[in-house]
Amino acid sequence: MFLLYNLLLTLTAPLWGTWMILRARRRREPVDWSERVGAFPFSLPRGKPRLWLHAVSVGEVMAALPILRAVREQDRGLEIVLSVTTSSGHQTARERAEGLYDRLVYFPIDVPRFTLNAMVRVKPTVVAVMETELWFNFLWAAKAVGATTMIVNGRISDRSFPRAQRVAFFYRRLLAMVDRCLVQTPTDAERIQALGGRGVEVLGNTKFDEALQGTGADPDHWRRELGVRDGLPVVVVGSTRSELEETWAVAALRGLQAQAVWAPRHLERAEAVGEMAQAAGLRVARRSEGGTLAGADVLVLDTYGELAQVYSIADVAIIGGGFDRLGGQNILQPLAHGTPVVHGPHMENFRDVAKAATEATVVASSPEELGSLVRGLLDDPARRGAMGLAARELVAQSAGASSRYAAAILHAAARPESG
Repeated sequence: MFLLYNLLLTLTAPLWGTWMILRARRRREPVDWSERVGAFPFSLPRGKPRLWLHAVSVGEVMAALPILRAVREQDRGLEIVLSVTTSSGHQTARERAEGLYDRLVYFPIDVPRFTLNAMVRVKPTVVAVMETELWFNFLWAAKAVGATTMIVNGRISDRSFPRAQRVAFFYRRLLAMVDRCLVQTPTDAERIQALGGRGVEVLGNTKFDEALQGTGADPDHWRRELGVRDGLPVVVVGSTRSELEETWAVAALRGLQAQAVWAPRHLERAEAVGEMAQAAGLRVARRSEGGTLAGADVLVLDTYGELAQVYSIADVAIIGGGFDRLGGQNILQPLAHGTPVVHGPHMENFRDVAKAATEATVVASSPEELGSLVRGLLDDPARRGAMGLAARELVAQSAGASSRYAAAILHAAARPESG
């Protein structure tokens, strides 16, 4: 399998190589290509317990934060190398995870020479990958240096599971290099076992813990900071991911007696979002340019790290990812603040959370329905209050997974150093 995988990787290199370069060029911040080929600017000594935790992009970094906090609280002696794939993930880690890792690097491209070069420089005791970010050569290199490997906060979506079943022979070989599969739900456990996963255990979803981190925000501060006008409700639009979803959101906001804060999933869409809202007759300001809602209908939140706290001023939240067929986005941050959520019907990547949160959410299947639902919630404070109470209870009852993942990592890191 090793030879076959790498033969296919070599033959298709012109395709995936070009795709990677073009995608990287669309990002505001360039990636470090020397690190992407495994040439990390350090070589760490053996003899010290060390964790290499991989989180792909913004969402995985945010889900990793409570695990890193719990590891630091339980054992400050464990050295931590955090890797990311995207420049947005790198920026999020720098801004939100400061003090929670010792080294931050870009993930090596899954070529044997690159992954082994990186692994020999890090010399980890434990390699943990967030969710189900599995790369054959990376895991091969981890086992080559004697590391314990594990999936943490693992999940297998409704969309990816049928595809994985069609190449189950590959997943069996891939998962044979993973010592423990620690997952979010019983459904995820059943699916990863069917694909050949070992050491499977259900520990919960760390995103419930991360959602609670923003609940200490001061709503009065954020109202003043963002220039919210007295007497007007606030709608926060979070994580829209496509032009279709942006069109739906604009249609819902047009004509509302409310102000809106809009945070697109990718900051590269901020300009297009602002132009679309302006074309619909809405006055637009941008946070990165010092704009506020004092003279605007829509404030585009084109900054990192503020959205979780901005939900504290929301009367209603519109969460993207599920209006288009994109699998949904995380709805837990607004729910943790007790904010009713309107999302789309396509929530496959967050199926269990969406199912558990039905008392705190409503589903819109068209732009017209989205606008109607938002207006209805803004006009019904009692309903918003009941939904908000259900939201807070759900998040509070589901917290605690991060400490369990941290304990599993530390148990593996405590084994005698091999080699």
